[in-house]
Amino acid sequence: MSKSKITDNKFSNHLQQDVVKIAGKTIFINPFLYWRRFDENTNRWLRELGQMSEEQIHLNRKRFYPEIDWVDLSQDQKLIKDATIEMFLKTLELISTFHPYLTSGQLLEVERKMSITKKIPFEKWVTKSFAKKARAEANEKRKFQRERFISSWKEWLSLENTQQAFLPIVIVIFISSFVGWSFGISKNSCNPYFEQNLDLSI
Repeated sequence: MSKSKITDNKFSNHLQQDVVKIAGKTIFINPFLYWRRFDENTNRWLRELGQMSEEQIHLNRKRFYPEIDWVDLSQDQKLIKDATIEMFLKTLELISTFHPYLTSGQLLEVERKMSITKKIPFEKWVTKSFAKKARAEANEKRKFQRERFISSWKEWLSLENTQQAFLPIVIVIFISSFVGWSFGISKNSCNPYFEQNLDLSI
């Protein structure tokens, strides 16, 4: 079998997991497949986690994770699963918006398939989203600290007292460098080996 056929088969299988057919209609259960119909606000609402209240998410824990005892989970695991529940709720809201003809029974059928096939992909997406957000916050924090450091130095250098003290320091450094250089030259000029090398070079 050719590579293109294998790729097409994988894509086809993957797409089958992202759709459910009801009453001759194709329903996407992957929310990102609706992106062509999104406006910017909807796209941001879907991708930015933390848009729903904790109470709303906690009420739906047993609905999407009936097999889990939440007491046994770590805080990080709870965050990931709560964010996954948020993705489930947002996806169902999108499906209801783009397919208003679906009955409550049909929506339940969509929800069942989504709970089976999209749980792991949603959790992976949520984990990556948290990691990306953490990196962005760390970069922003470093940028802020760097700008604050530079700003503090600029502010210190602009002070009149600093400028008055800075000039003598520069002069002392310059004189010290000049004295050191002069001392090195005079020491080398008294060195017979140095003079011998000069004679040879001439």
